[in-house]
Amino acid sequence: MTQPDGITPDTKDWTWVLERPCPECGYAAATMDPLAIGGAIRATLPRWREALGRHDAGARPSPAVWSPLEYSAHVRDVFRVFDRRLALMLTEDDPLFDNWDQDATALAERYSEQDPATVAAELVVAGEAIAASFDAVTPDQLGRTGRRSDGASFTIDSFGRYFLHDVVHHLYDVKA
Repeated sequence: MTQPDGITPDTKDWTWVLERPCPECGYAAATMDPLAIGGAIRATLPRWREALGRHDAGARPSPAVWSPLEYSAHVRDVFRVFDRRLALMLTEDDPLFDNWDQDATALAERYSEQDPATVAAELVVAGEAIAASFDAVTPDQLGRTGRRSDGASFTIDSFGRYFLHDVVHHLYDVKA
């Protein structure tokens, strides 16, 4: 299922999120210090655990909108995918990232059928891992580049600020 907000890690026209605050969630990438992303990720983790602890975490608010459980499983996987991509950017020159079809992943991994407590634990582990990876980035590495399969090109600076929008926006989606 396509995420109803249309703001996903593989949306082609992604640069707007770096230039102005998101009109829905209010995230302002332009004000985010790229060297503070690790701490910002950690600050979201209790809110994700809270969303997954709700008695109705698996319930969709409407048929076309993911449940908090589905969004959380997606964010867990975003953490994992972006951590691998960040590692590539730090170790290779201008790597081309493998394509990630997040909609296919949601179906194949049956996000809606996963256990909320398990997803919460996995999300925290994956969040801490990518936070540590961003913590290790030095100022002189912020200009290193990487590319998506659709041709979008990032620096570690833009990659981190773009990535954090996905995490924050989905907290807005689950009202956490």
